[in-house]
Amino acid sequence: MLNKLRILLADDEAILRLDLREMLADAGHKIVGETANGQEAVKLAKELKPDFIIMDVKMPIMDGITAAKIIAADNIAPVLLLTAYSQQDIVEKASDAGVIAYLVKPVREEQLFPAMEIAAKRFQEMHKLNLELDKLKESLETRKLLDRAKGILMAAHGMKEQEAYRKMQQFSMAKRISLKELAESIIAAAAKRQQ
Repeated sequence: MLNKLRILLADDEAILRLDLREMLADAGHKIVGETANGQEAVKLAKELKPDFIIMDVKMPIMDGITAAKIIAADNIAPVLLLTAYSQQDIVEKASDAGVIAYLVKPVREEQLFPAMEIAAKRFQEMHKLNLELDKLKESLETRKLLDRAKGILMAAHGMKEQEAYRKMQQFSMAKRISLKELAESIIAAAAKRQQ
């Protein structure tokens, strides 16, 4: 079951927002913001940092799919998209925009809460995967820098690879800097000498 969430509602139909607000409040969730257009939804999402966003596809100024794409790119919160249409092209656009769940109106309680729960879990999983991916990218970047720096030391001082790496480790510990920072300085110093 979902924890109590801070939710942003974005729909140009005031009656639908009222119905959703009542359903969500009855379930213990808190509505932290409401709007009738996509541009304002993006602004409120960035300001309020809600736990969850429920947004209509068709809205004035900026549609829900465009707004959802911006929100997803900033990794703010899971977006549940609502629409009166179940056309395949809208489903594909929503998926491409990073929307995690999709419901066709009219929204019923027995559909809303399971969809929210799945969307929240998928968002957490994606967030975790993105963090792991960032770590791997950082690790790969560091590895490339270390290899370049070792190559520079090996060429300049006639060292073997293991010896160059050990010297770098000792120096980084003595100076209390990361191996990545040390590798960057070695590469920068070598580039300066070549100029």
